[in-house]
Amino acid sequence: MSEQQASERITVYSDYVCPFCYLGRASLDQYQANREAPLEIDWHPFDLRSGQRRADGTIDHSVDTGKDDEYYEEAKQGVRRLQEKYGVEMDLEIATDVDSLPAQIVSYALKESEDYETWLAFDEAVLDALWRDGRDIGDADVLADIADSVGVDHERVHDILADEAHREAVHEQFQRAQQQGVTGVPTFAYDGHAARGAVPPEQLERLVDGV
Repeated sequence: MSEQQASERITVYSDYVCPFCYLGRASLDQYQANREAPLEIDWHPFDLRSGQRRADGTIDHSVDTGKDDEYYEEAKQGVRRLQEKYGVEMDLEIATDVDSLPAQIVSYALKESEDYETWLAFDEAVLDALWRDGRDIGDADVLADIADSVGVDHERVHDILADEAHREAVHEQFQRAQQQGVTGVPTFAYDGHAARGAVPPEQLERLVDGV
């Protein structure tokens, strides 16, 4: 890949169960729609539930995260405000009971093995399935159905999830994100600079184009 091609990619750290990641992608889409040159997404998974994970990877919902009802109500208000600002339809505002790990494992495996457009179609379909349709993206059959809808053999989803190597690769990505100083999502990074949160399109334009 040439230096110029590499510069036309924005790194995005996100977790599918983060509503602000969904809203941030809507903002990124709006920025990209008005940009002359195409800008690819270099997606990196991030685990918002890392503090609740058991050794087997399942979530222990009894772990105190320090987030009470007041926190979630404020988050919902923030989601509603940005929904209106970005013109985004959402069926859910918060997805506290959904585990995104299976979706992240499949998405990362497809990112590494498929062409960009195929991965992007799957990625966007996962986001829409959760936030617009309220589907459980932690369910392997749901993910298989999503994969099938974008032209990926649904059996590949089950094969990916059964392969421990794919799970380990995603955990390595989680650790790498922490080592690189990512503490929250969405985080957008470009050319040594970063913006965190569902920032507006004009802020993404300043990040990437410097204007």
